[in-house]
Amino acid sequence: MPAIAIVGAGPGMGLAIARTFGRRGFDVALIARTKEKLETLVTELGREGITAGAFPADILDRASLTDALDAAKSRFGSIEVLEYSPAPHSPVPGLTVVTPSEVTVDNLQPMIEYGFYGAVAAAQAVLPAMRAAGAGTLLFTTGGGSVDPVPMFGNANAAQAALRNWAINLNKELAGSGVHAAHVAINVWIGEGGPEGGPRATPEEIAALYWDLHESRDRAEAVFDAA
Repeated sequence: MPAIAIVGAGPGMGLAIARTFGRRGFDVALIARTKEKLETLVTELGREGITAGAFPADILDRASLTDALDAAKSRFGSIEVLEYSPAPHSPVPGLTVVTPSEVTVDNLQPMIEYGFYGAVAAAQAVLPAMRAAGAGTLLFTTGGGSVDPVPMFGNANAAQAALRNWAINLNKELAGSGVHAAHVAINVWIGEGGPEGGPRATPEEIAALYWDLHESRDRAEAVFDAA
């Protein structure tokens, strides 16, 4: 069976993407910091007939992230799809959003470490095997501010824009190799809560876009906006 590795897996987008691919025959490797939360998701997916495994790792510890992806490859044989979408729901040291005029090297660096360098490390862990096989998909997620910046997220948007640039450029380099890379910018609030009257969508609605990018392989970027 093919397998997808979801880096930053949680009960929202991560679970929705796992279901979207799992229902189409994929095994699922779930990667995030907390083992107990991952195991809860594995159990939930198992009840739905989807084979999944928990591979704890800290995105800021790139050795542990590489080890988790190596363990996932050992468990499932190979990784055909990598999806990177960390979104902290508990405090991560140093991750504090500021406006553009408040950006400093000190408050920008953690954002780059988390949002950009983690993606590069994850890609490097799976890309050589994908290239050798002549097949694979790399999907990288950011917020809509990576495309159209929002002042209140000055440092976060800058780091996400770096990831966007790199992912699109990576796809250009990989042209003709059988490996496809794409960037997804989510320009809505996901699920419940959020600003009153603001655009929103369910994780399931957004997750369908990831499958489309994997299947169609016809573009290096997709922006999910409210209908």
